[in-house]
Amino acid sequence: MSFMTTNMFAPRIWGFDFAAPQARVALQAGWGRRDLLWESLMEQGCADFAAGDTRAARRAFRRARLLSLLLPAADLRRAASDAALGVVLEAPGRLARASAAFERRGAQAIAAMQIAPRARSSLFHLRMEARHRDTYHANMRKRLTAIAGETAGSLANMAAGKAPAHRLYSRWLGERPSVHDDTRKILSACLLIPGG
Repeated sequence: MSFMTTNMFAPRIWGFDFAAPQARVALQAGWGRRDLLWESLMEQGCADFAAGDTRAARRAFRRARLLSLLLPAADLRRAASDAALGVVLEAPGRLARASAAFERRGAQAIAAMQIAPRARSSLFHLRMEARHRDTYHANMRKRLTAIAGETAGSLANMAAGKAPAHRLYSRWLGERPSVHDDTRKILSACLLIPGG
């Protein structure tokens, strides 16, 4: 099957248009198609779950879980896919395993992530980041480490039948980065989970 034929059916099968402007920006930034599809499926599943459509959410999360198996074993998005399925399937074991994965792998994934430069509102802020890049990156890693810990705690609470201690999906809606780099992959893994 040629690329043209495969590409022609992608929107119908996956519900995602790789020719869309935001997708083109992400691909040019170094993201792969599976990165885009995974995030899109997880966002759709969370939106469906929030709207009360558990069946559609389950379908989106199962597809995202299958796709996550193509990612490296230490990728936090694998744990996020399991956690999302754990919520919709009401499977505390999945939630507990995902919580443990965030605890075990979170710090290592955050330490290894590549951080792309950010757009700044002024030349002053741009120069400050250029001069103090290590400090900016250390602060971002510290912040993401805290969020990963909050996610692990929230998943542990949900596995025990309690309410999550922190917002997850609703927080993603407000904090979704505009830059397509590893920080967005980590943050999406931490926050694209329904129920919080």
